[in-house]
Amino acid sequence: MPAASGTEAKSNGQALKDLLTLLDLERLEDNLFRGHSPKESWQRVYGGQVLGQALVAAVRTISEPRPVHSLHAYFLLGGDPSIPIIYEVERTRDGGSFSTRRIKAIQHGRTMFAMSASFHKSEDGYEHQAEMPQVPPPDELPSAATLMSKLLDRLPENMRSYWQRERPFEMRPVDISRYLTREKTAPVQHVWIKANGTLPDDASLHQCMLAYASDFTLLDTALIAHGKLLFDSDIQLASLDHALWFHRPFRADEWLLYTQDSPNANGARGLCRGSIFSQDGRLIATVAQEGLIRRRESAYLIK
Repeated sequence: MPAASGTEAKSNGQALKDLLTLLDLERLEDNLFRGHSPKESWQRVYGGQVLGQALVAAVRTISEPRPVHSLHAYFLLGGDPSIPIIYEVERTRDGGSFSTRRIKAIQHGRTMFAMSASFHKSEDGYEHQAEMPQVPPPDELPSAATLMSKLLDRLPENMRSYWQRERPFEMRPVDISRYLTREKTAPVQHVWIKANGTLPDDASLHQCMLAYASDFTLLDTALIAHGKLLFDSDIQLASLDHALWFHRPFRADEWLLYTQDSPNANGARGLCRGSIFSQDGRLIATVAQEGLIRRRESAYLIK
């Protein structure tokens, strides 16, 4: 597999620096923070950005080393990328073993996102886990740049634009056939992900980075069963809620396998699940998300 060009490496490195800046919230008060969106953004704020920033806000109100073990969030309104997002943290509880925080993201005077997060001091206990699927390792899969060079002419314009965009995470899908055909298949996919560069040795930062990345491709999994793609103009997609459980320590700048499936879709909603494994097979996180999947001809904006 050819190495990334100097231009690509520089672009991806800058994209990662931009993400780290994005997650470095401005503290306005003890429990009040301000975040920004990328200057070049989609019409709405990316959901993973709000997840990551909200978790950063919560982490900064935890006074002792307690990693986050779960978060549960609702996307209430589409975010406006042209203005800052204000994050208000409620210090709900600090107990002997657990701390709980509630976070609201506010724009235009309205709550556009709400999240609860729970932090737990490290303890020993019973242990078991699901097995990692047997898939090709990331080093045996082509990079996004290599894929683009081979498939550029076969991809829709909006998909080409997506894969050519500078990004802070490298993504290597195990199977790209769904991007080249509209065949309806089982709603399952596996994607290797990792930050495009080395991150500081800060465990909470790695958790916030994974919260950001956990929104990648997840809702898109439900579309596989219907031969549809995230970029199709005749569907309306939006994340409705998002849950994430952290199980074991990890580094977001090392390869992680994000295995996803969708057990149900009906009533214009699709449910998707994800398991995230380290390359050596440790289950580090579990994800669940329900999203809006609406046919565009009957679509209307959520209010």
